[in-house]
Amino acid sequence: MEKQARIYVAGHRGMVGSALVRKLQAEGYTNIITRTSSELDLRNQAAVADFFADERPQYVFLAAAKVGGILANNTYRAEFLYDNLMIESNIIHSAYQTGVQKLLFLGSSCIYPKLAPQPLKEEYLLSGYLEQTNEPYAIAKITGIKLCEAYRSQYGCNFISAMPTNLYGPNDNYNLQGSHVLPALIRKFHEAKSNNQPSVEVWGTGTPRREFLHADDLADACLFLMENYDGEQFVNIGTGEDVTIRQLTELVKAVIGYDGEIRWNTDKPDGTPRKLMDVSRLHAMGWKHTTELQQGIEQTYQDFLTNEVIYVE
Repeated sequence: MEKQARIYVAGHRGMVGSALVRKLQAEGYTNIITRTSSELDLRNQAAVADFFADERPQYVFLAAAKVGGILANNTYRAEFLYDNLMIESNIIHSAYQTGVQKLLFLGSSCIYPKLAPQPLKEEYLLSGYLEQTNEPYAIAKITGIKLCEAYRSQYGCNFISAMPTNLYGPNDNYNLQGSHVLPALIRKFHEAKSNNQPSVEVWGTGTPRREFLHADDLADACLFLMENYDGEQFVNIGTGEDVTIRQLTELVKAVIGYDGEIRWNTDKPDGTPRKLMDVSRLHAMGWKHTTELQQGIEQTYQDFLTNEVIYVE
């Protein structure tokens, strides 16, 4: 990409989008286009079409999405399916109509079957049943992949897709009704420490295994792919390493310095038993993460402390 290229980052205020903007700015890209949700409703087809016709971006990072943890996914099933389908469909179609040079669509590791072999290889897509609790979100993300493939096949569009593993970092969602596991643990242990609570409840058994990637590493990988990859096959982005939820919980507890007990609520769902990405394709291209988990949690907790008033509203 040329440094002066018109680059649209969809979802720039979210954790992933803001990391992309930071990375692009750090690398000297000066013509970054953004819109807040109040300025542009990405679910509105006409509004998105008008935006693309007016702004004519050359490159698009499609990081906008309705996201959340198990509770949010399972509660707002219609919203997670409809909103994400509309967002990606509108952006991808408008990118085609206005001749965008290249688009990167960001999916999610939940696209893979619940009981797929581990680690998760790209070719395992659609080889089995999805995890029920987040099936609507997964179906929407699979549709985004297939839209990119179809527009490439029919119209010759250079639209690529990447599937990140579980993410964390600055601008994460710390609302306990909609957050993912790592930010939820940070908030729970921080508030328990601040309020001298004797224990913290954590959902499930602690046995599922999860992989975690810092958002800044994801942004670095996305820019790497935008500059170096033009293939039809989507690419996994992750660390290739995982931990149990119990190990993660103990690590967050230690970073925050909480001395109380952990209570495991085994009446709550665990979700998928394991989600570890096979990142051999990305490693073979020459990219690897640089932020290790403990370091990343320490950095993320410092960001949480700095922005606590904003994050817990």
